[in-house]
Amino acid sequence: MIANNGRYHLPSAGRSISLLFFYPGIAAVKEIRSVRQWSYETFGAERAVELTVMATPEDLKVNAEYIRMADRYVEVPGGSNNNNYANVDLIVDVAERAGVHAVWAGWGHASENPKLPETLAKHKIVFIGPPGNAMRSLGDKISSTIVAQSANVPTMPWSGTGISDTVLSDQGYVVVADDVYRKACVTSVEEGLERAQQIGFPVMIKASEGGGGKGIRRVDAVEQFKLAYNAVIGEIPG
Repeated sequence: MIANNGRYHLPSAGRSISLLFFYPGIAAVKEIRSVRQWSYETFGAERAVELTVMATPEDLKVNAEYIRMADRYVEVPGGSNNNNYANVDLIVDVAERAGVHAVWAGWGHASENPKLPETLAKHKIVFIGPPGNAMRSLGDKISSTIVAQSANVPTMPWSGTGISDTVLSDQGYVVVADDVYRKACVTSVEEGLERAQQIGFPVMIKASEGGGGKGIRRVDAVEQFKLAYNAVIGEIPG
């Protein structure tokens, strides 16, 4: 469902720019305020840019502020963010149905997923944010730390300490090859425990991406590692 919020008209001839914010909460509130200010300073009218947001039943039920501030909303499934704000296919579908010109990156959820800008580009929708290649290099914690090490930036001891091989893509981006990336990864309890003992306790187990603040555990001793590792895996499927 695409709905007018009841206070503002849908686009007229005077409004030729439309944006989709696919994330909820304070992030959307701040971005809406910023765009309104920019629109006023640029066009002399704070609503020269039409703003569409995605809203779950949960957000609609509490009449979330970002929904009230937007020009219109598109209702999307509720539940975990894999069903809505982190679902790239859904975001692209909403952008097409809403007829927006661009999608704003924001932060969290799908904002660091390289599939989002790449898929939007195929549908001729602008992504206001970094390109997919840059996300792959810097949005992922493993790749970004390897890139930092390649530039001799000091890093804390971790499972990829000493790995610094990078290459330039055809587009001129610094990227990490798949085989190099895998060397820095930990994919089992046994491998993780071996790396942890090399680093020295205490250590932190952290999902490389997609955690949204979840998937973090401090481990102070060997006997705690297996339980903590499995807890992280359970919180971040895949």
